[in-house]
Amino acid sequence: MIKNDKWIAQMAEGGMIQPFEPRQVRQLDNLPVISYGLSSFGYDLRLSPVEFRIFRHIPGTVVDPKNFNPENLETTKLYSSPEGDYFILPAHSYGLGVALEKLAVPDNVTVVCLGKSTYARCGIIANVTPAEAAWRGYLTLEFSNSSSADCRIYANEGIVQLLFLEGEPCAVSYETRQGKYQDQPDQVTLARI
Repeated sequence: MIKNDKWIAQMAEGGMIQPFEPRQVRQLDNLPVISYGLSSFGYDLRLSPVEFRIFRHIPGTVVDPKNFNPENLETTKLYSSPEGDYFILPAHSYGLGVALEKLAVPDNVTVVCLGKSTYARCGIIANVTPAEAAWRGYLTLEFSNSSSADCRIYANEGIVQLLFLEGEPCAVSYETRQGKYQDQPDQVTLARI
């Protein structure tokens, strides 16, 4: 069953989402922001300003998930403007960022991460990333710019929505099986096997 705002707020008090915003924020200091915080049946995460990396082509190399070369990613600059701090995701490129909020998923819940419509309408596709039962850490977030224009990706503002799906307790949680992405730090985590 999908969990509602009351359940999310109650679980956040116990540390499921840190920091937690108990309302949908659409404006800060009289300036509009891409919404974040608690919604009816989800929670909109913010993008951390810590880092954002973009895939780059290195002649003669192939991106290999079994032997990931960190040189295939380059850190991009955080820009500032009156509209807010942002990274630029070039046209037809792929980038990795990290969530501002830390998660501690209960052992009978799986979290699905979906893109926000504001970015989807600009050609930005967020990869659907699950956070399985008993997963902890900062989500590494994946974005594809499918448009032919560069796009601003705002830090400290809403970037993806989380949906919390409750089920019967599982026999083996992410924590129990010692998942390779458990306790991710607040920086981009590269592919692991």
